[in-house]
Amino acid sequence: MNLAKGFRGGERQTELLVRGLAEHGVEQMLVARKGQPLSDTLNDVPRLRTMTTVANPFLAWYALPGCDLLHAHEAKAAHACYMRHALSAIPYVITRRVVNAPKPNGFTRRVYGRAQQVVAVSGAIASVMEDYSGVHTPVIPDALGNLPVVQKNVEALAARFGGKFLIGHIGELDNKHKGQIYLIRAAREMQKTHPSIQFILLGRGKDEAWLRTEAKGLENVSFEGYVHNVGDFLSVFDMFVFPSLHEGLGSTLLDAMHFGLSVVASRIDGIPELVRHGENGLLVPPADPSALIESIDALYSDGARRAAMGEKARAFAENYTPEIMAQRYLKLYDSLLSPGSHEEALT
Repeated sequence: MNLAKGFRGGERQTELLVRGLAEHGVEQMLVARKGQPLSDTLNDVPRLRTMTTVANPFLAWYALPGCDLLHAHEAKAAHACYMRHALSAIPYVITRRVVNAPKPNGFTRRVYGRAQQVVAVSGAIASVMEDYSGVHTPVIPDALGNLPVVQKNVEALAARFGGKFLIGHIGELDNKHKGQIYLIRAAREMQKTHPSIQFILLGRGKDEAWLRTEAKGLENVSFEGYVHNVGDFLSVFDMFVFPSLHEGLGSTLLDAMHFGLSVVASRIDGIPELVRHGENGLLVPPADPSALIESIDALYSDGARRAAMGEKARAFAENYTPEIMAQRYLKLYDSLLSPGSHEEALT
């Protein structure tokens, strides 16, 4: 169950898990918010039934049919699973993807306290949840996307940017979360000192107009909007920069690393669990354009170091495939439905 609006990282991870479970022959039902893209994204998956909810997502629990196990992928879905559990005692799992603690009110505590298992996508989130509930929270990280690449599109992008050194960023244009203003400020300084660098931002969001205004006059910044061919862009990027201010894990980093890109990212929340400073990328303090500039220049100026980090990033990302994620969740599901095996599944 995922009742979020839009299609962000959590919805992408829901899609990857549904597809991974389908490969194992699991019978599934997707419960999604009416009019949102998640259900359409999965309409080709075998053994998957889809139920879109009424306009009010909190009524989703009432329409749920019988099943063996419920899995909530965001907060509204967690509430709906709790209500269904209260009605029929169906066990439920919650995947927690954000690093802030749930609300401390009694109802929300019951939602998380009655779950048969709460799973975190990073150790940073697990620590927050354990402080919140006092219960051990296992970690099942998000997965890379195995994004497709169309060679003719890659060639067209390379030709379009005319031999520039391409630094990419992917994320919703939401500055309080992703911190793109600091990348734009770094780009403003580097336009004068590094004219061969082009910054490419993929994504849309509530801060798009403001960020475009802040980047006005910068010929080295390109806003590409929401694109479906992310893999083509990752193929032409020379480096990936991720200046987030909050990040439960940062699954987009896994896609960049899978394409062999060295990474400059904020030392915040779950990001250091993926980006090992000096090994597969560089970590910088959040909200610090000067630190971004210094690290970008360090990798830009040393092609051998950049390539070595990219290869280490690629090898690291292979530990985060959708198949590995699906297997870990299957082990957890089996343990919840097989008395006596739950503790073994968490080790």
